[in-house]
This record gives sequence, C-alpha cells and structure tokens, in this order.
Amino acid sequence: MNKQREMAPNSFLNLAVSSFCLQLLALVLPYQAFGSSRSQINEFNAPPPGLCASAVIIHGYKCQEFDVKTDDGYILSLQRIPEGRTGGGGGGLNKPPVLLQHGVLVDGMTWLLNSPEQSLAMILADNGFDVWISNTRGTKFSRRHVNLDPSNPKYWNWSWDDLVLYDLPSVTEFVFRRTGQKMHYVGHSMGTLMALASFAEGKQVDKIRSAALLSPVAYLSHMTTALGVVAARSFVGEISTVFGLAEFYPKGKEVSKFLKSLCAFPGLDCYDMLTALTGKNCCLNVSTVEIFLKNEPQSTATKNLVHLAQTVRDGILSKYDYGNANFNVEHYGEAKPPVYDLRKIPHDFPLFLSYGGQDALSDTRDVATLLDILKLHDVDKLHVQFIKNFAHADFIMGVTAKDTVYNQIVAFFKNLG
Repeated sequence: MNKQREMAPNSFLNLAVSSFCLQLLALVLPYQAFGSSRSQINEFNAPPPGLCASAVIIHGYKCQEFDVKTDDGYILSLQRIPEGRTGGGGGGLNKPPVLLQHGVLVDGMTWLLNSPEQSLAMILADNGFDVWISNTRGTKFSRRHVNLDPSNPKYWNWSWDDLVLYDLPSVTEFVFRRTGQKMHYVGHSMGTLMALASFAEGKQVDKIRSAALLSPVAYLSHMTTALGVVAARSFVGEISTVFGLAEFYPKGKEVSKFLKSLCAFPGLDCYDMLTALTGKNCCLNVSTVEIFLKNEPQSTATKNLVHLAQTVRDGILSKYDYGNANFNVEHYGEAKPPVYDLRKIPHDFPLFLSYGGQDALSDTRDVATLLDILKLHDVDKLHVQFIKNFAHADFIMGVTAKDTVYNQIVAFFKNLG
C-alpha cells in the first residue's frame, strides 16, 4: 500500500474545482449559452490519444476502444477491458459484463487512477469480469458530434436529463448487443444519479442486472461545505463571470480567478480546500492526485451544473427547470418539471449502496432520505455499506478502497451468479 503523503496547496486548489462548482450553482441564474471558453480548435477532427493507450495497455491489459453514437448525435468514447492481466482467454466471451460510469467533471480515467492492484476497473477484470468504461458527452474522449463542434454553444445545450435519456441507454444498448448479456453497473456520484433516475422510469432494468452505487447522489440538501456557504453569502456578483459560457471548463481562467478571490476571504484556509469541500478524505496519496490533476477536472455543460444546483436548492429530484412556467409547459406539458419518483425503482432490483461518514457532498442525511425511499425494497436485494472515515474522493482514489469497498462489490456481483 502506498504511503499517504502531504499535498501542496496548488494541488488542493486544482482538485477542489470540480466539487466547488456544485456549491456555487445553487444560486445561478437561468442558463445562457455564449460558446466555449477554449480556443476555436476543431476537436472533432483531432481527438486526444485514447484511454486504452494512456492508462490500460501500459499495465499489461488488453483494451479496446469503441465509438457509440447517441440518438441526439453525440459520439461517446467507450473502453473495454475484456479480461484480466493474466489472460484467461475468451476476450470477454461469456464473462459477466460490468459498466463503470463516472461522475460530473471527470471521465473514465476515474476508475484507473491508482495502481492496477488498487483500481476498480483492473480489479474487476482480474476477477473474471468483462469491464466497460463509459465517458459522457463533453469529456476529453467524448467531444464529438455528428454535426456540432464543441465551439458551438448548441453542443453544450444539455443537462444530466440528457445523460439519462441518451448517453446511458446508448452505452448499455451497445454493451448488451456486443456481449449478449445483461450487465452489472458501478456508478460514482453523478453516475449514481443517472442510474437511479433511469431505474425510476423503468428504463435500463432490462439490460442492467444490478447496480453498485458509490457516494450515491439523489438528494443534495445537506451538503456541509464551508466554502459553499461563504460563496453563497459573499460572491454572488461573481457567479455570472464564472458561468457566462455554455461550456463549463474548470481549468479556464474564469474559474481560477474566482477561486483566487474566494481564497482571499478572511477565515478560509485554501490549503485544506479539499477537506472543506468533499469532507476529510482518509486515504489519498500524492501520486494518485498527481495523475488526477493531469487528466481532471473535465468540461461539462453549464446547464448540467445548473440542473445539479436545482437539486440542491429544491430538495427534490426532478427534470431540468427552465425557470419559467411557459417554457416548462413547452418542454413537459406542465408548469413544473416532472419528478423522478425513486419509489418506482423495481423492488427486486439488486442494489449495493456504499457511502461515507465524512462525505460533505453525499451527506449521510441525504443518503438517509434515499434509503427511506427505498425502505420497501426487497430486503435481500438491498445491500448498504457505511464507511465511517470515507469521504467523497476516497471511493475512487482511496488506496484502501480495494479492501474496504471493491472486494465487497466483487462479492456482491459474484453472489448474483
């Protein structure tokens, strides 16, 4: 096990951006599109090197890259690790497939940050699973569309509703057709939200046989982040500067400028910003964080973050609110956005939920609300794990996650046959 080491203030500052955005957006005005904050390069014609080459094959695993087109024209990057490092043959044939879905402002690299012995994707492959890694629209490996360039504001006109409606169905359909089997699912943070919303509408349960949800996000009313409180009180006027673009690019100068001004606020300790935002992560080491900072955080649509903020503000899980009854009627046929009713998740659908006592984003009180809604779930189909010392990032980057969480996920999947 790698020894935990102290990280520099700049590392904390950069790593904090992805979580910080969620706090600010509770006060964001209705979405407006003004294009991308990046230079006008044609990323459709020049995608970056694939995830397989950069993070999987180098460790001795086979890896395949696929393109998946959604019904609304986005081209998503999908990776497959068909077998473990020691082989076993078959190239994934008849091995149970597992789909890994990352959260907001990150991509599929989420599952590959630690060593092969500590990264969930490789652990699953070494345990006989056929592993598939999804990358949602707008992230580095999925910045393509059949006729829109990321420099066009229209490319960014989506929220997590569209990930539920288009991205997740397209990927699960691809994996299902390729393998001929229903798959297991692992989601972290927004990846859990996508699954829960989909299951609530009776979708994907014909292709997904079980789901492991890490730091589950369905309700966000009790996030306990000191920086979020300060931002809400004192920096409302800066928000339009940060969110004036259709693409929310966390490494852009607008966000950096805002963070620097926030760090000047009396009483804030930016050295320990990560703890203030995500909770006190117990088990991160500097080498993992360095890999994270080379790849993350990723872009997302500003509209997507606004939608997440609506969940914080309203305390309910509903579709995107256009902020005007007439606009909502135009989109939904009713003045208020439809609610995702999680009580409609099939009671016999196998679920594994793991959450942390130090998580300031997926707070224990919000998870308790989710569990209360799932109280009618079949007892033998709902497995809940509480890890007292884990915070939000520990579930994907913690060096102890293998022994604490991942081995339990493997056992959960294998027990289902």
